[in-house]
Amino acid sequence: MAEQAETLRRTPLSRDRILRAAVALADGAGIESLSMRNLAQELGVVPMALYKHVTNKDELLDGMIDVVVGEIDPAVPDADWKHVIRGRILSARQMLLRHPWASLAIESRNMATPAILAYLDAIVGTLRAGGFSANLAHHVMHAMGSRVLGFSQELFDTSRRAGRSGAADPEPPAAGFPPEVAARFPHLAEIATAASHDDASVVGQGCDDQFEFEFALDLLLDGIERLRQQGWTSSHRSR
Repeated sequence: MAEQAETLRRTPLSRDRILRAAVALADGAGIESLSMRNLAQELGVVPMALYKHVTNKDELLDGMIDVVVGEIDPAVPDADWKHVIRGRILSARQMLLRHPWASLAIESRNMATPAILAYLDAIVGTLRAGGFSANLAHHVMHAMGSRVLGFSQELFDTSRRAGRSGAADPEPPAAGFPPEVAARFPHLAEIATAASHDDASVVGQGCDDQFEFEFALDLLLDGIERLRQQGWTSSHRSR
């Protein structure tokens, strides 16, 4: 192990090596642990050495996002649009599960990074090749929102999932509502335990996050396909 560490320290510094080390640091200790000083320590260099390859922490974060977005599976060749997009979105979701900090990092950027723009461009390209008008593709991308990148804001996640920011997971809420709350909000209380949840769900024991994500995704894709078949455009909307 000591020899491996020494070999790594002697490996010439490069932008790619810095970005991958930063990703590993954020994966292991959370994005809040990421600083130029901590990263330099991991790489066995002085902090100033990093600035020859990344000008500041913002550029570092952009590069880290591009590294992990590059893990999303490419489009399956010769497949229908729905199969291609479903597969890429679920691959994006798996990427975010490997890198829990990434969704908040993506949301925090003022501008999309080159890798995200390339990914979104490819998604639109798949829609266009699948027979979508530019008008319908525009509205589809709005409807998909952040789901196209593998995540969505959970309706009942009032504290935002701590795992996405790298912090320790909070105590999950109770599966059911207290009697006084249930009496006030009977319909929410009724559905709170109407489905089987996994222990790590953002809404506590009862919701399987992966199932809920795929359920909503498939609803969207099926509805989008019906609109495509109808030749829908926004001029068809009711006034």
